[in-house]
Amino acid sequence: MIRVPVLSPKGKPLMPAKASRVRRWLKAGKAKVVHNDLGIFQVQLTEEPSSNQTQNIAAGIDPGKLFTGIAVQSKGATLFLAHLSLPFKTVTKRMTQRVMMRRGRRGRRINRKLPFNQRNHRQHRFNNRKGHKIPPSIRANKQLALRVIQELSKIYPFTDVVVEVIKARGDKGFSPAMVGQYWQIEQLEQAGYTVHAQEGWHTSNLRQHLGLPKSKNKAEESPAAHAVDGICLAASLFMRYRQIKGRSGTFLGGIAVTPCQFAVIRRPPICRRQLHLMVPGKGGLRRGYGGTVTRHELRKGDYVKAVKAGITYYGYVSGDTKTQVSVSDASWKRIGRFTASKVQLLQRNTGLVSTVGLSNLTASNG
Repeated sequence: MIRVPVLSPKGKPLMPAKASRVRRWLKAGKAKVVHNDLGIFQVQLTEEPSSNQTQNIAAGIDPGKLFTGIAVQSKGATLFLAHLSLPFKTVTKRMTQRVMMRRGRRGRRINRKLPFNQRNHRQHRFNNRKGHKIPPSIRANKQLALRVIQELSKIYPFTDVVVEVIKARGDKGFSPAMVGQYWQIEQLEQAGYTVHAQEGWHTSNLRQHLGLPKSKNKAEESPAAHAVDGICLAASLFMRYRQIKGRSGTFLGGIAVTPCQFAVIRRPPICRRQLHLMVPGKGGLRRGYGGTVTRHELRKGDYVKAVKAGITYYGYVSGDTKTQVSVSDASWKRIGRFTASKVQLLQRNTGLVSTVGLSNLTASNG
């Protein structure tokens, strides 16, 4: 049975309730549907609950380079699963492009016909040779996972987060992956979470013990790709491995893996505002490029409802013309162009784009 997140009248997260109970609350007017930045279906009570007690809930993060899996798990049920599509490749491409644009501007600014000591070289403003610097691409990955965890903690009552860590050979301070994971743990602790580190081999053993499926296709947008490891990470707080003398060990305790809401989350691929395009147009002029502002009181990334030929579409604003607005789906594939007057704003851009469905992931034994 799927559990639906529940908020108190003051917005405090309570224990999720079964969908059948939530339907009765909505029908009787005891609860109302409220929105969140992740697109998760949740309700808020209109009157004080009989009890505010909560059970132990944990979140698990399975970090990766291109994808990350997140799960929210209690001992008795799986509450939420997420597959994060990370912005690693996009940030790397844009940083390379920024280097090219800066190099071009500096080359045009300096008069190389003058002697070197008379050229207009700008002195450095600060020391940019910092040790253990996190590459922007890895920082963007970790920030997206941190943002999702912070939003989930507003919906589910948890403070414990289990993160899978890796061990790099050689100088651990030099490895960007090692620096990134330590930075992520530090940021989680500063946000008030109790962080537990777990190595990958333990996650694998626990997944095999629970009998959970694992997809070999890392890019597959399904719970079996990465979110299943998030379940195992969160379950490590409810299960312990015990070594039996003279025999192989076993896991003590258990959890219930149940169907839940599953979301594919990514950042909207919107270009930040730039001064101009890299290549000049006709006449040597460069037009402006990027930004989120449109000509129709909408912003790129806004969630809207659009109507064309009597058919209603839901999507995100991805561009505009003089009279039309482009609307795209969660994969940022354009649905179509709609007349601006037939596009209605539903939610402002939150910096996240999500597709929420249902997961029927269950364990063969547990």
